Amino acid sequence: MLSVALRTMRVRWAGFVGSFVALALGVGLVAVMGQALAASLEAPVRVPERFAAAPVVVKGQDALRVETPNGVRTAELAQPRPVPAGVVAALRALGPVTEDRSFPVRVAGGPGGLVGHPWPTARFAPYELTAGRAPRADGEVVVTGGWARVGERLSTGDVVVGAVRGLGFEDAVFHTEARATQLAPVSVQLVVEADAVAVRAVVDGSGARVLTGDGRRLADADPGRDGEALTALNALFGTAGGVTAFVSVFVVASTFAFAVERRRREFGLLRLAGATPGQLRRTVLLEALLVGVLASAAGCVLGAYGAPLLGEAVVEGGLAPVWYAIGGHAWPYHLAFWTGLSVALAGAAVASWRAGRTSPTRALREAAADGRALPRGRLVCGAALLLTAAATLAYALAADPGDLLHRKTYVSRPMLLITAAALLAPLLVRPLVPRLPGTTGLLVRAHAVAGVRRTAAVAAPVLVTVALAGSLLGATATLDEAGAAEVRRQTAADFVVTGVGAGAPARLRRVPGAELFPSSATAVYTLEEGVALVRSEARAVDPGALAGAVRLPVVAGRTADLDDGSIVVNEEWAEHRVGQRVRVWLGDGTPRTLRIAAVVATGTGDNGAYVTAVNAGGAAVDRVDVRVRAGADPATVAAGLRAVDGVRVWPKERWVAASHPATDGTTRLGLLLVLGIALLYTGISLANTLVMGAAERARDVTALRLAGATGGQVLRWAAAEALTVVAVGAVLGLAVTVVNLAGMAGALGLLSAPVTVVVPWPALGWTTGACALVAVTATVLPVGVALRESPRETLT
Repeated sequence: MLSVALRTMRVRWAGFVGSFVALALGVGLVAVMGQALAASLEAPVRVPERFAAAPVVVKGQDALRVETPNGVRTAELAQPRPVPAGVVAALRALGPVTEDRSFPVRVAGGPGGLVGHPWPTARFAPYELTAGRAPRADGEVVVTGGWARVGERLSTGDVVVGAVRGLGFEDAVFHTEARATQLAPVSVQLVVEADAVAVRAVVDGSGARVLTGDGRRLADADPGRDGEALTALNALFGTAGGVTAFVSVFVVASTFAFAVERRRREFGLLRLAGATPGQLRRTVLLEALLVGVLASAAGCVLGAYGAPLLGEAVVEGGLAPVWYAIGGHAWPYHLAFWTGLSVALAGAAVASWRAGRTSPTRALREAAADGRALPRGRLVCGAALLLTAAATLAYALAADPGDLLHRKTYVSRPMLLITAAALLAPLLVRPLVPRLPGTTGLLVRAHAVAGVRRTAAVAAPVLVTVALAGSLLGATATLDEAGAAEVRRQTAADFVVTGVGAGAPARLRRVPGAELFPSSATAVYTLEEGVALVRSEARAVDPGALAGAVRLPVVAGRTADLDDGSIVVNEEWAEHRVGQRVRVWLGDGTPRTLRIAAVVATGTGDNGAYVTAVNAGGAAVDRVDVRVRAGADPATVAAGLRAVDGVRVWPKERWVAASHPATDGTTRLGLLLVLGIALLYTGISLANTLVMGAAERARDVTALRLAGATGGQVLRWAAAEALTVVAVGAVLGLAVTVVNLAGMAGALGLLSAPVTVVVPWPALGWTTGACALVAVTATVLPVGVALRESPRETLT
């Protein structure tokens, strides 16, 4: 059998090269994604930045700890608590104490993300003056880097009196300590220049933490940003890995099955020569083993070269932090190699079973038409997957429609339908192939229908390409549009003011013709089922002005009943009956028992809880909704709002656009990366499948030439058939897209969210056009080569 397998591979090298290419690329993709996932599991250990030269940092309580029957549950507080005043007084007795404050700063022409600090904290980084002097009075500032010159007056009215060399981790503006205290009255951490042991003795039992050594990095801004970045990368590459693994397995299995299917007459000859079914099966499996080992090894080599390139691409695209690098892990190569080999053998095993059943009389048949279009096993598997997809969709709509809006769901759900459609495709070819006019059209339909398995095999990559592009891009566009419509429907204000610092609300109230509705971003925490500590985003509002600030989709109760002893929740809460009392912890960890005043619809997931300012947990006003009073001029009101220093004024439509999820370019780039990798692979596999069938097509070309067809007619026939097969795959892919988006529309309707289904027609058009270009090129080129040969030579 080994000698037969080797001779067969030498003679049918074109078909085996196609299988080799498909498997090598699939293994390479799995290896690259495995390396990307491995690199997202560990973050580098950061050293302290702002407090690298500070002896001891004391940080107020920033975590909520709740005892449950299953142990202590913790969560990060939305509003960390300041260090208790008594503790601060005791620390001052040990040594100098410097209170730290941080607050956002907006300067016209300045860098984004500017942050303000008191000047006394600058020496703990340490920052050193490179020009000018330290600030001595209100209105004087020192800036990092060279974005402002000494003596320059900023748009905030402050004058730059000094500059320090930037250290790379922030763009800062330093004020006097008195001015910084006015801008940020609450300090949640401080530096103590004293012995750490003595500091701990004072702080113990207060809830505050003492940070020394590398632990001082926890006092830097967003100390968990590396972990958050890795979580996002892990989700991105987990999604990408799932999609590419599905596409790879799908393409490799179908390629091996197609290669074996095209050899039916050869197997009939072997049976006629005395080969047993078992010998045929062993031959096919041995061929798959040889190709699988070589292709999997080549794929691992491709993965080793491609992984660093992917790492550079995601860093340059802003998807990953600058320290992220891919490579250096061994297990992804083992996973890719053995997965590739297993898929090759599994695909060949199914095909070898059919090869073993080939009748000896198959060799005597000259008809190229497929016999039974859909074997019973394939029909059962396809129908089972289709029913499973329908049943799981119905269950999700009935039990948890919100789950259909999660990325892991709308990414994985299309795979069931794609596989079902691919398995049932031979059954759908005949009704989907159009009746084209003319003799060429008649030949196109006859050839496509006669070889339904071949047509289905070629349409499969197109199906995957169109279905993935339509389902994933359509799902995100639908959610984006629903989210924007929800924000537009709920926003009652004419303007939204953000970047509201200390003192800004009072100045905004002096704007003539403006009716203000201030609110604060906070959070509340609950125990679900007594064991899970769950954080819910919330806004603290004036209960009397809630209806004027936002139009909430209330399903029970009245928002007008909101008071200091109650809360407005959404339907996702485990307990959400009006009048029911719930145990919550506020944004600063204060425990409260509040009555549910109203329940709002879940919507797209952004309808959080609402509490009063008393229950804000110390959160400061960060947003002001503004309505123009009757008779007032909107332009005049807008000008008055913009005259307040440091704030940003958004007209309603711009606010809706800014709140639109599509503004997150990083998420969109990540999705396009996932799709790009998968669709490139399916495009290559489409060309690969067509090239594998070139030898069979050469005999068809010869028959047409002997019947009197000209070279131009043959080329037009080949191009028309390629386009027809692409159209079949595109229609199946569009059907999968429509079903998936219909399920998402049903979920939005059940969640009382705006139902705005968006079919990504441009993306579907581009992907279908790209598939058509690949298919026509991969078909016409071999046909052109066949036309150069003598018909007699081809028949010989």
